[in-house]
Amino acid sequence: MSVEARKHHTKKSKPRPHKHQKDKHGPEPEPDSRFPSPAPAPLPRYGFYNRTKSSIFDVLSFGAKGDGVSDDTKALIAAWKAACRVAGATVEIPSEFKFLIKPITLQGPCMPNLVLQIDGTLLAPPKVGSWPKSSLFQWINFKWLHNFTIQGNGIVDGQGFEWWGGSQSNSIQLYFVTSHWQKKSKHIPEMKPTALRFYASYNVTVRDIKINNSPLCHLKFDSSGGIKVKNIHISSPENSPNTDGIHLQNTKDVEIQHSDIACGDDCVSIQTGCSNVHIHHISCGPGHGISLGGLGKDKSVACVSDIVVEKISLQNTLAGVRIKTWQGGIGSVKNVSFSSIQVWDVKVPIIIDQYYCDKHLCNNQTGAVAISGVEFNQIIGTYSVQPIHLACSNSVPCSDVDLIDIQLKPSSKYQSFQQALCWNSYGKSQAPLVPSSIDYCLRRDSGSVKRIARSHEHMC
Repeated sequence: MSVEARKHHTKKSKPRPHKHQKDKHGPEPEPDSRFPSPAPAPLPRYGFYNRTKSSIFDVLSFGAKGDGVSDDTKALIAAWKAACRVAGATVEIPSEFKFLIKPITLQGPCMPNLVLQIDGTLLAPPKVGSWPKSSLFQWINFKWLHNFTIQGNGIVDGQGFEWWGGSQSNSIQLYFVTSHWQKKSKHIPEMKPTALRFYASYNVTVRDIKINNSPLCHLKFDSSGGIKVKNIHISSPENSPNTDGIHLQNTKDVEIQHSDIACGDDCVSIQTGCSNVHIHHISCGPGHGISLGGLGKDKSVACVSDIVVEKISLQNTLAGVRIKTWQGGIGSVKNVSFSSIQVWDVKVPIIIDQYYCDKHLCNNQTGAVAISGVEFNQIIGTYSVQPIHLACSNSVPCSDVDLIDIQLKPSSKYQSFQQALCWNSYGKSQAPLVPSSIDYCLRRDSGSVKRIARSHEHMC
């Protein structure tokens, strides 16, 4: 399927979770058979219905104080339940108010075209000790929703500073693995909550809002489809651990566009079970770049396909665009395009790493997630450590990797840098190529490497 076709194609079947994959944020619940998720309907256009007073459910009308101190959780739940029964309803978080919300699940099925209008500020509990131990997986959880929109000029503030206690900055030696963080505060749980999480939801739009300082991932979509994210702003400090901007898992038919993301981990993370994902016009930094993976942890099955990442700017990030898989994994990554990528002072702009490890040492294994059909086209700018890092498996090499118009120069800020690293990667390159060593990065495939890659695709 062509790139253009993939952008507009919406599959009718519900994506199925991959039971073999373990998520780094915790175990996923099984879908509740009492609430079947029908096939997604076409995404409604902007505006939906003409909103009337009778269809607007202001949380202040349900007893919320909006002073940033009082617990307004029950008021939000009451407003949600009332709006859920009305087609085209709006749950309104009004401007100039701050609402303290404890961990909450807002679930459907609801009447179609429900809107959560966030113009004020939603605040998570600031103290780690005030969180129930049974509610550490997420802060605001949306599930079983169809034709739903979050929009507005407001802020979703995870107040995650206490959760990050003892975080230390990255060392430059760990530039192609996830940062190794040391936890000094014993009272901080190992599991930390995601700010906004969608589960088993379809035709969802998130636009215009700000999401700040999540304890963990800021915005996550799991086992969902028909997702549109536009013009959002995500912000957390560079040294906030595992605070991914947008995290996709078992989710299909996604468009993420025209957004700014600054965080302590991947600006966008694409995990197993994702396909037909289009990411464009994103500003990333600080952070770890745009990443597929890590995939195949603990010998699990990982399947990712039809990913388009284009028109991206990255500044002062750990990586640029990368694919990372664990040794011993099963499955495949195929049909991935990275194009029109501008980098400034990025440590390593181009990465494929089939030896991914988030520790100082991982055991060598022969199995690997097959990587094939990957294009890097027009990656231009400056790097501070290494221009390109292609470390592919001895047993399952990377195939059909294209390097086209790569122009990467060392940053003026750094005098010590490394040459391109290429290992067991097969494909073709096309000028201009800077540094010139990139021209020798890829081997020519006689056909055997492609056969190895195809033998792994049937597992997906």
